[in-house]
Amino acid sequence: MARAPFELAGTRIAPGTRLQIDVPVARLYTHAPLHIPVEVVHGRQAGPVLLVCGGIHGDEINSVEIVRRLLRSKQLQGLRGTLIAAPIVNVFGFVQHSRYLPDRRDLNRCFPGSESGSLGGRVAALFREQIVDHASHIIDLHTGAIHRTNLPQIRAQLKTHPETETMAEAFGAPVILNAELREGSLRHYAQNRGVPVLTYEAGEALRFDEWAIGPGVRGVLRVMRRIGMLTGEHRRRTPPSAEVANGSSWARAPIDGILRPRVRLGARVARGEVLGLVADPFGNAEGEVVAMADGIVIGMSNLPLANEGEALFHIARFDAIEEAESAVESFQSDYDPQPDLAK
Repeated sequence: MARAPFELAGTRIAPGTRLQIDVPVARLYTHAPLHIPVEVVHGRQAGPVLLVCGGIHGDEINSVEIVRRLLRSKQLQGLRGTLIAAPIVNVFGFVQHSRYLPDRRDLNRCFPGSESGSLGGRVAALFREQIVDHASHIIDLHTGAIHRTNLPQIRAQLKTHPETETMAEAFGAPVILNAELREGSLRHYAQNRGVPVLTYEAGEALRFDEWAIGPGVRGVLRVMRRIGMLTGEHRRRTPPSAEVANGSSWARAPIDGILRPRVRLGARVARGEVLGLVADPFGNAEGEVVAMADGIVIGMSNLPLANEGEALFHIARFDAIEEAESAVESFQSDYDPQPDLAK
């Protein structure tokens, strides 16, 4: 029996074909229409329906490039199931180079949304109804916020859904952060519906970081292979097993001033270690940024200017820290996140 067409946003996609769809979302002040661009690849054989989305925060452009490269991959030939690829969800923010919507709301705190609510609520409701609710699995792509960069990492709530843990392990990021759900996020909405969902975090906003993009593309393909959407052998070497972080915390600026970091992204640090120095422009006042726990630096500020209390270094804590350090070092041998710091 022939497989049925896939329906999305009032459009039918025949088995063995792919189609780009513009989902109407709103209009600008000028009356010009805005759309969420989506491409659907509908395989000839039955399988999962995977949503891969980027740009929920409009300035996170690494995610957009990951989706573009995924759609160009020859591995999608012979796809089983259906791939829904949405590279730019927050089209308002993307046009304005902004994380937020025009009303300053964070779209990733607006789910499940409301058709009669704020702009964020309306966009979230439309994206949910037209796209998200069709998916059996979700990979949500993100980067660090403006002036912050993240080591490639998977964030997921483990143990609650076996398929989520399976996907997280398959992705191949050096770190898995067992992260609690944040109310209003896409991950919170999907997980509460029983849909396995991963958040991939890597790189910096408004930047193309190849060390974040390449592993992101390969990670998505690994997940697709693990859940039965792709067949055949994976030719690249399998990355070391990621270690699961049992928590994380931020080291913050002790005073106002200019930061001189002493550690790099991915570094192993010890409790009490000085991560950087913050000093005023004259050097009269100087404060140490100190690690509050043993761990790995999975995120850090790229902006030297810091206010007292500002989050500067994100430290993930591990039970098996040697194994975590090994996984990060293996990743860095292929993709060096940043050059050595000047002495």
